[in-house]
Amino acid sequence: MRLPFLSPLYLWLERWAHHPRATWALGASSFAESSFFPIPPDILLAPMCLARPQRAWFLATVTTVTSVVGGLFGYVIGAYFFHWISPSLEAWGYAQAFELAKEWFLEWGFWTIVLAGFVPIPYKVCTITAGAMGMPIAPFVIASVIGRGKRFYLVAAIMRWSGNRFWARLGRAASVNKKGTVL
Repeated sequence: MRLPFLSPLYLWLERWAHHPRATWALGASSFAESSFFPIPPDILLAPMCLARPQRAWFLATVTTVTSVVGGLFGYVIGAYFFHWISPSLEAWGYAQAFELAKEWFLEWGFWTIVLAGFVPIPYKVCTITAGAMGMPIAPFVIASVIGRGKRFYLVAAIMRWSGNRFWARLGRAASVNKKGTVL
C-alpha cells in the first residue's frame, strides 16, 4: 500500500531524529503538548528511539519529565487563568472535551489523569480541567508520571525492539527510498 502523502512527514521525522538539537525539540514539544500544543511528542519520540535505540530510555524519560512539567503549566492555566480561556474553548473545539473531562473528574478523579496521560485523548484538556477543579497537586503529579510514563516508555520499547520493521513499513507506505527520493 503506497501513501505518498506520508513522504514529506516521513522525511521530516527522519531528519529530526538525527538532528543535534532533537532532544531539545522533543522536550519542548512534550512540554507544549501537555498544556496547549495539538501535536503529540510521540511523533518525534518514535523515530528518535529508532535512530538511537541505546538512548530510548533516556528519551522516554525526557519526554515524560517535560510532559509532566507541561502538565503543571496546564494545571496553572486551569487554576488561575481559566476565566480568561474559557470563552476560547468553544472556538478551539475543546468545550465538549472540557465538559466530558469534568464529568470524569467527578466520577474517577486521580484515574482520569492516569488515563488521559496514556491514551490519545487531549491530555491538555485534563491538565487544565484538573487545575480548574482544584485537584490537589501531589496526586496530579503522581497520576501524570504514571500515565505519561507508561505511554512514552511503551513507545520507546516498541521502537527499540521492533521499530526497524515498523519504520521500514512506513517508508514503503510513504514510497521513499534510502536517498529520500519520493517514488
